[in-house]
Amino acid sequence: MRPKVYVTRRLPDDLLEPLSNIADITVFPHEDMPVDRTALLQQVNGVAGIVSMLTDRIDEEVFAAAGPSLQVVANMAVGYDNIDREAAIRHNVMVTNTPDVLTETTADLVFGLLLATARRIPQAEQYLRTGQWKTWSPMLFAGTDVFGKTLGIVGMGRIGQAVAKRALGFGMRVLYHNRRPNRDQEATMHSTWLPFDELLRAADFVVVLVPGSADTAALFGVREFALMKPSAIFINAARGTVVDESALVEALSNHTIHAAGLDVYQQEPIRMDHPLLSLDNAVLLPHIGSASVATRRRMAELAIENCVAVITGRPPIHRIV
Repeated sequence: MRPKVYVTRRLPDDLLEPLSNIADITVFPHEDMPVDRTALLQQVNGVAGIVSMLTDRIDEEVFAAAGPSLQVVANMAVGYDNIDREAAIRHNVMVTNTPDVLTETTADLVFGLLLATARRIPQAEQYLRTGQWKTWSPMLFAGTDVFGKTLGIVGMGRIGQAVAKRALGFGMRVLYHNRRPNRDQEATMHSTWLPFDELLRAADFVVVLVPGSADTAALFGVREFALMKPSAIFINAARGTVVDESALVEALSNHTIHAAGLDVYQQEPIRMDHPLLSLDNAVLLPHIGSASVATRRRMAELAIENCVAVITGRPPIHRIV
């Protein structure tokens, strides 16, 4: 019998062909909504592989529902905080991800979000579209300069380094914070390591690119926003869990910081009654960091390549567990 694989979101047929050549696949029929929990638990029974999305919680319950046939969970994301790695180890299941391919695309989005927030681009466009623009005005939507300012990157991994490269073109001074400084990296990126608190005090723009984990949960709260300049702009394109959103709302409402640009949230999709939506100094995007056609196709290809490799007895390209 051919192995079975469950794909938790509809993907283009041509990308699925390598998988359908070696397995019987079932694909959740929707592209714009996640599989519900009950259906997920039913569909994974007896499968050898699961191609999952970051919106799918793959935990002990899922591993138990799949049973001993499950060999691999191929996550179509660079992050894997949606997967219980310890449960995967207990069930002897490999877990893979799709790093590298989304680095440059995500860095583009991060810098675009920074520019849009600083120059109030979404608010200005909405002003025009709703017929409010009557005349040129000296201070109409006057924003914050980016060129020559200080950028602080919290989490100087692959994406952080790519953002730093873009910042150099804007003549920015680049600071970064990791748990440990990387002096070789500093020479390449023309960047300087600072302790976390010092970076927050010094930066005009604070960009967060740390992974979601227990160590980074609520990394930014009341204390951290209070350390930042009143003119500072906060950008989060990492995970929503790294920010205490109530503290961020308070900081924006009280002008403790100047503005924020967000691509991720504690709960996604964000509730339509969330107080962030009422703030005119917040630019909000629907988690589109890696959303270019080429990058999303390559992420899907890589997830499928990982899944095919494990099922056919070969090592995957990118293994987490």
